Amino acid sequence: MEYIWLIPILPGIGAAINGLVGIRYFSKRTSGLVACATMGLALGVSLVAFFQLLGLAPEARDYTYTIATWIPPIPLPSGHGMAALEAPWTFRLDPLSGLMILVVTGVGFLIHVYSIGYMAEEPRGAFARYFSYLNLFCFFMLTLVLGANFLVMFVGWEGVGLCSYLLIGYWYKKQSASDAGKKAFIVNRIGDWGFLLGVFLVFVTFGTFDFRAVANAAAAMPVETAQFGVLSQITLLLFVGACGKSAQIPLYVWLPDAMEGPTPVSALIHAATMVTAGVYMVGRNAALFSQAPMSMEIVAVVGILTALMAASIGLVQTDIKRILAYSTVSQLGYMFLAMGVGAYAAGAFHLMTHAFFKALLFLCSGAVIHAMAGEQNILRMGGLRKYLPITYATMLIGTLAIAGIPPLAGFFSKDEILFRTFLSSKVIWALAVLTALMTAFYMFRLMSLTFFGGYRGPAWAAGDGGHGAGHGLGDAAGHGDAHGSSGHGHGVWHGPHEAPRSMTVPLMLLAVGAVVAGFAGVPAALGGRNAIEKFLEPSFVAHARAGGDAGATAGGQASRLPGEADAAHGGAVADGAAHMSAAAEIGLMGFSVLIGAIGILVAYRFYVQRPQIAARLAARWQTPHRVLTNKYYVDELYGATFVRGTVASANGLWAFDRRVVDGVVNGSGWFIIFSSWLSHLIDKYMVDGLVNLTGSVFHEASFVFRRLQTGLIQNYALLMLFGVFAFVSVYLLIR
Repeated sequence: MEYIWLIPILPGIGAAINGLVGIRYFSKRTSGLVACATMGLALGVSLVAFFQLLGLAPEARDYTYTIATWIPPIPLPSGHGMAALEAPWTFRLDPLSGLMILVVTGVGFLIHVYSIGYMAEEPRGAFARYFSYLNLFCFFMLTLVLGANFLVMFVGWEGVGLCSYLLIGYWYKKQSASDAGKKAFIVNRIGDWGFLLGVFLVFVTFGTFDFRAVANAAAAMPVETAQFGVLSQITLLLFVGACGKSAQIPLYVWLPDAMEGPTPVSALIHAATMVTAGVYMVGRNAALFSQAPMSMEIVAVVGILTALMAASIGLVQTDIKRILAYSTVSQLGYMFLAMGVGAYAAGAFHLMTHAFFKALLFLCSGAVIHAMAGEQNILRMGGLRKYLPITYATMLIGTLAIAGIPPLAGFFSKDEILFRTFLSSKVIWALAVLTALMTAFYMFRLMSLTFFGGYRGPAWAAGDGGHGAGHGLGDAAGHGDAHGSSGHGHGVWHGPHEAPRSMTVPLMLLAVGAVVAGFAGVPAALGGRNAIEKFLEPSFVAHARAGGDAGATAGGQASRLPGEADAAHGGAVADGAAHMSAAAEIGLMGFSVLIGAIGILVAYRFYVQRPQIAARLAARWQTPHRVLTNKYYVDELYGATFVRGTVASANGLWAFDRRVVDGVVNGSGWFIIFSSWLSHLIDKYMVDGLVNLTGSVFHEASFVFRRLQTGLIQNYALLMLFGVFAFVSVYLLIR
């Protein structure tokens, strides 16, 4: 475990090699090999570290490794007096981070391998750039999950936001892709604002950024059942950040647009990395959230509303990737619902199973798009199961898993969430069941329109052994560059075809994961022992210490499991689970399976057996259908309010700056110029004029007097005579 620092460093090295050298010199084969090799090595180190962790006693499964001192101690005031603001670059391996590194490296490695085939048509330099971004994304995500304090996590948190911008806008010459990248970046900055404020408030309150120390100090504080105190403020601010990263109401709008990136990017973002960061962060701070029941209620309500809304939008979408995008938003809502009712292990369990079946579904959709020369509209597909047998079989497994059909992975994790929600709130449970029904319906609608029925897609030449022009709805060549000028081109299209082995092998491996991953959490009602819950339990335990010592790491009061809800949650969920009979739990399982089966059968009836029913219902309920098709007009609402308001404010501020601020500055400048010009005139014509006039007068006077100074004695004697004569005359006259 002392080598856990290698887990994020290895993909970081791959990103540096491809980014600095590969873009200029590497062949596609070399670039792909470097990226996949570094991710494979990271997966190997993760497996070794994970099994070493399993070999320890449950209470000892907490290992930290400090690489270096990042921020040295800086004395600052906090809620406990003076505290040292410091941030060692420390990684922490415990059951929760151990689970996450396996998900990120395992699923991430398969996505890297899949990308070699999917991105094969890219230019050599762009190919290396893509894998550099992909490696960098995994580096930051692994930094996020292994960080032992808030600041190291924040580096990874911001890093995945940056990489999402780079990957979503990978085809930057395509306007919609570059716009989607900017949208993701900006929306995530809103969430990051709340997260950063929460982190600052954590330090002010506890005097430390260390997760373990914060959890121990929070466990010593009273539960905020009667007031919205500092813990509630911290958790609500942190949840704002989680809503941005994990696409919850109202910050979910970036995730569907993220489909503009390459399909493997969609799989990586939606399944194993970025969108799970918010769920992971809430789980990592379980002790904080459990002390703030009002915040937990907000988390649960936002989670179920997001799940329900996204599922309803998915009912009518026609873009294969967009349907899966709204499915991701909905499933993330399920995870937050679990966190909100105190079922932290169930939420983390669903995060793991979702990584398998959602990555599988996205990569299968990529195989379908690859087979259809870039076509993404499921209304222009149909009957593809005979052309894509491997893709069909693996995507069917993923669809059944997300629908909660046993014994696939999604059944166990989703049922655990529904069970814990039932114990907490019957109303929220009913909404969650309705969401499950819609999930099964829209996912099998996708399967039905894509793989069943007759072929409805573009035609290809009859000489290629496929449909003639009479069977197609358009020109196949028109779809050869569906991703834009820099997109995933296919050259001449010869009809639907199975993907290459570099793409189908990851599909089969992920399908195996979607089948077996759920057996890690078989509940006691079915004869299991819910091993994953017991494994994850130490990650959610805090050791309260008398005196509220924020730096405490052990000792003090008995451990408290954050999942143990208090009276503010309407009773202890853990106790309710203990007293509920196995028969009742099995009955709830059976009901959820029945709901999933109903959704599947109705979708098959509507879109395979009697497709006219769906068309008739859409025509009859035009207004609801239009509202759902336009996604509740949320993007339009945001555009008309926040976007236009921001643009109008910017224009107003620009006009104010140009006319008022610049006007004052420019007016002052012109006034000074005018004043200086006037001063120049006064100085030139008045001051200088008066001086010059005086000089001229004296000059002229001096000329007159100079004529009197001849130097002749007789002239002077004559003047004296005149003077005496004048004096005597005046004297005689005035006498």
